[in-house]
Amino acid sequence: MATSPRYSDPEVLARIAGLSLRARQVVEGTISGLHRSPFHGFNVEFAEYREYSPGDDLRRLDWRVLGRTDRFYVKQYEEESNLRATLVLDCSASMRYGSGPLNKFQYAATAAASLATLLVEQQDPVGLALFDKEAREILRPAATQAQLARIIGLLESAQPNRETELGSVLETLSSQAKQRGMTIVISDLLTDLDAFYDGLRRLQYRGHEILVLHVLDPDELELPFNDLVMFRDIEGQEELLAEPWAFRKAYQAAMAQFLDEVRGSCGKRGIEYLLLRTDQPLADALSHYLHSRERRRHLNYKGRR
Repeated sequence: MATSPRYSDPEVLARIAGLSLRARQVVEGTISGLHRSPFHGFNVEFAEYREYSPGDDLRRLDWRVLGRTDRFYVKQYEEESNLRATLVLDCSASMRYGSGPLNKFQYAATAAASLATLLVEQQDPVGLALFDKEAREILRPAATQAQLARIIGLLESAQPNRETELGSVLETLSSQAKQRGMTIVISDLLTDLDAFYDGLRRLQYRGHEILVLHVLDPDELELPFNDLVMFRDIEGQEELLAEPWAFRKAYQAAMAQFLDEVRGSCGKRGIEYLLLRTDQPLADALSHYLHSRERRRHLNYKGRR
C-alpha cells in the first residue's frame, strides 16, 4: 500500500482529536498493507511440500500424499505471528519536550497506540507498561478490542513527570513475565544506560525479543538555537543560561556519539533499534521499519530451506 502523506504529516496527526483516531490513521495509512505479520512469532503454519530427505522429522510425513503418489513428502512450515508483545512507554518528565505539533510523549504514545492497534488486528496479545522512576501501570497482554481500549485509555490519561529509571523497570518486567514474547521499548533513553543494558540483558536471558524505539526531538539532535537560551533540566532543578552557537558543534558531536553508542550496543546484543524524530512522519517511519522486518524474515526463512 502506498504511503498517504495525509496520514503521515505530524501536523495533521496533531489536529486529529483523539489518540485512538491518530493511531487508526497511521495504521490505515501505511502499516496495514503488509500481507503477513511483520512480527516474528513463535507458532507455525503450513507453507508447502518437499521430498523427504534422510534425517527429516518422520512426524512431518504426509501419509495421504504417500498413498496417492507412492512417494515420500514432508510438510514445510513457515513461522507466523502469534506472539505476546509488551509496549514499554517512557512517561518521565523529559518526554514532555517538543518543538513541533507533537511533543516526544505524544509522538511515542501515538506509535504505541498504532502498534497496539496493528497487533490486536492480527489477533496477537499486546500489553502495556508505563514507567518513569518505576512502573506505573502494567497491563498483561491480551488480544481483544477491550484490551486495545484499555491501552489507549491509559495512554490518553498518562501525564509525563518525574525522573527516568528504565533499567529497574525492565528488571521488574523480566521477573514478572511468565512467557517469552516481544518487548517494545519506546523512550528518549535519557536514563542510566548501564542499568538500561542490564535490564535488556535480563529480558533476553528469559527469551524475549526486543525492539527499541528511540524518540527524540530535532532540537535535541541539532541544537538549532541562535539566541541566548535558558536551558532547564526538566527532570531536575538545574538551569543554565548559555549561548548555543558557542558549543553547537561539540554538542552535535556528543549527540552523534550517544546515538552511535546506543545503536551499536543494541546491535551487539541482537536488539533491533530504530531512531524516531518527532518531525518525521510516523507512518513513514513505522511502515519502512515493518516492511524491512518483513523482508528480512522472508530472507531468513528462505535461507533455512
